[in-house]
Amino acid sequence: MARVYNFSAGPAMLPEPVLSQARDEMLDWQGSGMCVAEMSHRGKEFMSIAAQAEADLRELLKIPANYKVLFLQGGASTQFSAVPMNLLHGGGKADYLNTGSWSKKAIAEARRFCEVNVAAATDDCKFTRAPTQEELALGAEAAYVHYTPNETIEGVEFPYVPETNGKPLVADMSSTLLSRPVDVSKYGLIYAGAQKNIGPAGLTIVIVREDLIGQPIAGTPTMLDYKVQADGDSMYNTPPTYAWYLAGLVFQWLKDKGGLEAMAEINARKAKRLYDIIDASAFYNNPVDPQARSWMNVPFTLANPELDDRFLKEAKSAGLTTLKGHRSVGGMRASIYNAMPEEGVEALVAFMQEFERTQG
Repeated sequence: MARVYNFSAGPAMLPEPVLSQARDEMLDWQGSGMCVAEMSHRGKEFMSIAAQAEADLRELLKIPANYKVLFLQGGASTQFSAVPMNLLHGGGKADYLNTGSWSKKAIAEARRFCEVNVAAATDDCKFTRAPTQEELALGAEAAYVHYTPNETIEGVEFPYVPETNGKPLVADMSSTLLSRPVDVSKYGLIYAGAQKNIGPAGLTIVIVREDLIGQPIAGTPTMLDYKVQADGDSMYNTPPTYAWYLAGLVFQWLKDKGGLEAMAEINARKAKRLYDIIDASAFYNNPVDPQARSWMNVPFTLANPELDDRFLKEAKSAGLTTLKGHRSVGGMRASIYNAMPEEGVEALVAFMQEFERTQG
């Protein structure tokens, strides 16, 4: 069976060269006689894989030397708890921006540990825009400021990096990390679940400034203590070794593609192509403010919702899968992460045009 174009929001498609290399190395990684999944995480073979992956990630993102890079378990949702546990530093308040489903979940979890000041919220417009810098009502006593640069469900993306008046900026970059260059020095902490642009589900990346770790609140579980994880090179316990290995292959693939600058150009073209088709049509609609449209997740609706099921069925027959929108939003959603080639977007555009011609 031919591979499909998978528009899933995550777990998402992986680059074919990565999958091919993993296939070729499945039974024997570089003469070791073992699959990576069978290796001891403390053996020299896996230690070399881990070290190379971190070095490549640091190179891709130009991560400053005073930042720790952690390869953890638990998904980005575990970081909803780990962030306040590690960054409150004795304070009792934190600022959060409420711009969609994932920031709402982060806020709910943070309220278990501190007083949350919702410094901006866009629920009044059903999360179809990003707040401006001028709208941010930041608190003077906040230990940090948390936001979600890209909301995968609503398809809303910040077109700027918030200014926090010196407070550490924390970002859930699960759906945008590695899609373009990032000035890591503007952030106190970045975290991301791997299953969008990094690798398979089961791995979470945390990039944290060294001066922010080592002062967790009382009762913080050892596994959630960033300093414990940093001191143990992310191996306080057995890490998700195979996911770490696959992420390393993705990092190498990105370097071969020309790095994040080149990837940003490709991703910008993909998003523009899809939005242009939607905007040129009365049959399709995207509700998001054009200034805050996501590069990664493109939600759209059909003028006649009764055609949704037919659209999805015919799209699947055409090799275009996982286009159904999140149940809280409805309609369709095309997630076009790094591994989605431009040919996949062109195939979707051609299908959408033909579907409109026959059903519009």
